[in-house]
Amino acid sequence: MSTITIAPRQVAIETKDGLVTRTLTSGKHRRIRGATYTIVDLREQLLTVAPQEVLTADGAQVRVSAAVRWAVGDPIAFYEKAVEPLSSVYLATQVALRDALGAVGMDALAQRGARLPVAEITAAVAAVGLEVGIRVVEVIVKDVILPAELRAAATAVLAAKQRGLAQLEAARAETAALRSLANGAQLLDRHPALATLRAIQSAPPGTQLVLRLGGGEERAPGQ
Repeated sequence: MSTITIAPRQVAIETKDGLVTRTLTSGKHRRIRGATYTIVDLREQLLTVAPQEVLTADGAQVRVSAAVRWAVGDPIAFYEKAVEPLSSVYLATQVALRDALGAVGMDALAQRGARLPVAEITAAVAAVGLEVGIRVVEVIVKDVILPAELRAAATAVLAAKQRGLAQLEAARAETAALRSLANGAQLLDRHPALATLRAIQSAPPGTQLVLRLGGGEERAPGQ
Protein backbone atom coordinates (compact mmCIF):
# COMPACT_ATOMS: atom_id res chain seq x y z
CA MET A 1 0.00 0.00 0.00
CA SER A 2 1.42 3.41 -1.01
CA THR A 3 1.49 6.09 1.66
CA ILE A 4 2.25 9.79 1.93
CA THR A 5 3.82 11.45 4.97
CA ILE A 6 2.94 15.07 5.80
CA ALA A 7 5.45 17.06 7.88
CA PRO A 8 4.44 19.05 10.99
CA ARG A 9 2.84 22.45 10.29
CA GLN A 10 1.92 21.35 6.77
CA VAL A 11 -1.17 19.99 5.09
CA ALA A 12 -1.66 18.19 1.78
CA ILE A 13 -4.62 18.86 -0.47
CA GLU A 14 -5.71 15.69 -2.27
CA THR A 15 -7.41 16.08 -5.64
CA LYS A 16 -8.80 13.46 -7.98
CA ASP A 17 -10.61 13.89 -11.27
CA GLY A 18 -10.42 17.68 -10.86
CA LEU A 19 -12.04 17.73 -7.42
CA VAL A 20 -10.64 18.28 -3.91
CA THR A 21 -11.27 15.04 -2.05
CA ARG A 22 -9.35 15.41 1.21
CA THR A 23 -7.13 17.70 3.29
CA LEU A 24 -4.42 15.66 4.99
CA THR A 25 -2.83 16.92 8.19
CA SER A 26 0.64 16.03 9.48
CA GLY A 27 1.36 12.32 9.74
CA LYS A 28 1.22 9.25 7.47
CA HIS A 29 -1.76 8.69 5.17
CA ARG A 30 -2.75 6.12 2.57
CA ARG A 31 -2.24 7.41 -0.94
CA ILE A 32 -5.24 7.07 -3.28
CA ARG A 33 -4.53 5.71 -6.72
CA GLY A 34 -4.80 8.41 -9.38
CA ALA A 35 -4.91 11.27 -6.86
CA THR A 36 -2.51 14.19 -6.74
CA TYR A 37 -1.25 15.92 -3.61
CA THR A 38 -0.32 19.56 -3.12
CA ILE A 39 1.64 20.47 0.02
CA VAL A 40 0.66 23.72 1.77
CA ASP A 41 2.94 25.16 4.46
CA LEU A 42 1.04 26.56 7.46
CA ARG A 43 4.00 28.30 9.11
CA GLU A 44 4.15 32.09 9.40
CA GLN A 45 6.00 33.82 6.58
CA LEU A 46 7.07 37.34 5.63
CA LEU A 47 6.07 39.22 2.48
CA THR A 48 8.22 42.27 1.71
CA VAL A 49 6.52 45.17 -0.07
CA ALA A 50 8.99 47.16 -2.15
CA PRO A 51 9.29 50.93 -1.54
CA GLN A 52 6.68 52.89 -3.47
CA GLU A 53 5.96 56.55 -4.13
CA VAL A 54 2.89 57.79 -2.24
CA LEU A 55 1.23 61.21 -2.08
CA THR A 56 0.38 62.72 1.32
CA ALA A 57 -2.75 64.75 2.08
CA ASP A 58 -1.04 67.99 1.00
CA GLY A 59 0.33 66.56 -2.24
CA ALA A 60 3.91 65.88 -1.14
CA GLN A 61 5.53 62.69 -2.43
CA VAL A 62 7.15 60.26 0.01
CA ARG A 63 8.56 56.74 -0.29
CA VAL A 64 7.15 54.04 1.98
CA SER A 65 8.10 50.38 2.42
CA ALA A 66 6.40 47.68 4.46
CA ALA A 67 6.38 43.99 5.31
CA VAL A 68 3.46 41.64 5.92
CA ARG A 69 3.49 38.79 8.42
CA TRP A 70 1.14 36.13 7.09
CA ALA A 71 0.24 32.46 7.20
CA VAL A 72 -2.21 30.19 5.39
CA GLY A 73 -5.49 30.22 7.31
CA ASP A 74 -7.71 28.22 4.93
CA PRO A 75 -5.73 25.74 2.81
CA ILE A 76 -8.65 25.00 0.48
CA ALA A 77 -9.31 28.69 -0.27
CA PHE A 78 -5.58 29.27 -0.65
CA TYR A 79 -5.45 26.47 -3.21
CA GLU A 80 -8.68 27.22 -5.10
CA LYS A 81 -9.50 30.96 -4.96
CA ALA A 82 -6.51 32.55 -6.71
CA VAL A 83 -3.61 31.50 -8.90
CA GLU A 84 -1.29 33.76 -6.88
CA PRO A 85 -2.95 34.51 -3.52
CA LEU A 86 0.03 36.55 -2.31
CA SER A 87 -0.38 38.96 -5.22
CA SER A 88 -3.80 39.92 -3.83
CA VAL A 89 -2.29 40.61 -0.40
CA TYR A 90 0.60 42.54 -1.95
CA LEU A 91 -1.77 44.81 -3.88
CA ALA A 92 -4.03 45.29 -0.87
CA THR A 93 -1.03 46.38 1.19
CA GLN A 94 -0.04 48.97 -1.42
CA VAL A 95 -3.57 50.37 -1.54
CA ALA A 96 -3.88 50.46 2.26
CA LEU A 97 -0.59 52.33 2.59
CA ARG A 98 -1.67 54.88 0.00
CA ASP A 99 -5.00 55.41 1.77
CA ALA A 100 -3.30 55.82 5.15
CA LEU A 101 -0.66 58.27 3.92
CA GLY A 102 -3.24 60.12 1.82
CA ALA A 103 -4.98 61.14 5.05
CA VAL A 104 -1.82 62.47 6.73
CA GLY A 105 -0.21 65.86 6.05
CA MET A 106 3.51 66.36 5.61
CA ASP A 107 3.86 68.35 8.85
CA ALA A 108 2.31 65.56 10.93
CA LEU A 109 4.35 62.95 9.07
CA ALA A 110 7.60 64.83 9.75
CA GLN A 111 6.76 65.07 13.45
CA ARG A 112 5.55 61.51 13.94
CA GLY A 113 7.90 59.72 11.54
CA ALA A 114 6.54 56.35 10.45
CA ARG A 115 3.90 56.04 13.15
CA LEU A 116 0.92 55.41 10.89
CA PRO A 117 -2.42 53.78 11.78
CA VAL A 118 -0.98 50.26 11.48
CA ALA A 119 -4.06 48.60 13.00
CA GLU A 120 -6.32 50.05 10.29
CA ILE A 121 -3.84 49.10 7.56
CA THR A 122 -3.61 45.54 8.89
CA ALA A 123 -7.41 45.23 9.07
CA ALA A 124 -7.81 46.36 5.45
CA VAL A 125 -5.19 43.90 4.20
CA ALA A 126 -6.53 41.07 6.40
CA ALA A 127 -10.00 41.45 4.83
CA VAL A 128 -8.53 40.82 1.37
CA GLY A 129 -6.31 38.01 2.62
CA LEU A 130 -9.29 36.23 4.15
CA GLU A 131 -10.87 35.88 0.72
CA VAL A 132 -7.89 33.93 -0.62
CA GLY A 133 -7.25 31.82 2.48
CA ILE A 134 -4.46 33.97 3.95
CA ARG A 135 -4.38 35.04 7.59
CA VAL A 136 -2.65 38.41 7.85
CA VAL A 137 -0.96 38.67 11.25
CA GLU A 138 0.46 42.19 10.95
CA VAL A 139 1.46 44.85 8.45
CA ILE A 140 4.74 46.47 9.50
CA VAL A 141 5.56 49.92 8.09
CA LYS A 142 9.35 49.79 7.75
CA ASP A 143 10.27 53.22 6.40
CA VAL A 144 8.64 56.50 5.43
CA ILE A 145 11.27 58.52 3.56
CA LEU A 146 10.64 62.25 3.14
CA PRO A 147 12.01 64.21 0.16
CA ALA A 148 15.54 65.55 0.68
CA GLU A 149 14.49 69.20 0.88
CA LEU A 150 11.84 68.43 3.51
CA ARG A 151 14.31 66.38 5.55
CA ALA A 152 16.71 69.32 5.46
CA ALA A 153 13.96 71.70 6.57
CA ALA A 154 12.95 69.41 9.43
CA THR A 155 16.60 69.18 10.52
CA ALA A 156 16.93 72.97 10.45
CA VAL A 157 13.82 73.37 12.60
CA LEU A 158 15.15 70.85 15.12
CA ALA A 159 18.55 72.58 15.24
CA ALA A 160 16.89 75.97 15.80
CA LYS A 161 14.81 74.50 18.61
CA GLN A 162 17.91 73.06 20.29
CA ARG A 163 19.75 76.38 19.97
CA GLY A 164 16.80 78.16 21.56
CA LEU A 165 16.79 75.72 24.46
CA ALA A 166 20.54 76.22 24.95
CA GLN A 167 20.14 80.01 24.96
CA LEU A 168 17.27 79.78 27.42
CA GLU A 169 19.34 77.61 29.75
CA ALA A 170 22.27 80.07 29.54
CA ALA A 171 19.93 82.96 30.35
CA ARG A 172 18.57 81.07 33.35
CA ALA A 173 22.10 80.38 34.61
CA GLU A 174 23.07 84.06 34.19
CA THR A 175 19.94 85.19 36.00
CA ALA A 176 20.68 82.82 38.87
CA ALA A 177 24.27 84.13 39.10
CA LEU A 178 23.12 87.78 39.16
CA ARG A 179 20.53 86.97 41.80
CA SER A 180 23.22 85.32 43.92
CA LEU A 181 25.50 88.37 43.54
CA ALA A 182 22.65 90.70 44.49
CA ASN A 183 21.86 88.65 47.58
CA GLY A 184 25.54 88.67 48.55
CA ALA A 185 25.76 92.44 48.12
CA GLN A 186 22.72 92.98 50.33
CA LEU A 187 24.22 90.70 52.98
CA LEU A 188 27.51 92.66 52.97
CA ASP A 189 25.60 95.96 53.23
CA ARG A 190 23.80 94.71 56.32
CA HIS A 191 26.93 93.24 57.90
CA PRO A 192 30.05 95.43 57.29
CA ALA A 193 32.23 93.05 59.30
CA LEU A 194 31.59 90.37 56.70
CA ALA A 195 32.76 92.75 53.99
CA THR A 196 35.98 93.32 55.92
CA LEU A 197 36.53 89.61 56.40
CA ARG A 198 35.90 89.03 52.71
CA ALA A 199 38.45 91.69 51.78
CA ILE A 200 41.06 90.06 54.03
CA GLN A 201 40.40 86.62 52.54
CA SER A 202 40.64 87.85 48.95
CA ALA A 203 43.85 89.90 49.41
CA PRO A 204 47.09 88.32 48.07
CA PRO A 205 49.49 86.87 50.70
CA GLY A 206 51.74 89.52 52.29
CA THR A 207 49.34 92.38 51.62
CA GLN A 208 48.90 94.87 54.49
CA LEU A 209 45.32 96.07 54.83
CA VAL A 210 44.39 99.22 56.74
CA LEU A 211 41.18 98.72 58.66
CA ARG A 212 39.32 101.69 60.08
CA LEU A 213 37.65 100.60 63.30
CA GLY A 214 36.03 103.08 65.65
CA GLY A 215 37.96 106.03 64.22
CA GLY A 216 41.33 104.31 64.57
CA GLU A 217 43.42 102.29 62.19
CA GLU A 218 44.64 98.76 62.48
CA ARG A 219 46.72 96.85 60.00
CA ALA A 220 45.84 93.30 59.11
CA PRO A 221 47.86 90.93 56.93
CA GLY A 222 46.21 89.45 53.83
CA GLN A 223 45.39 85.72 53.93
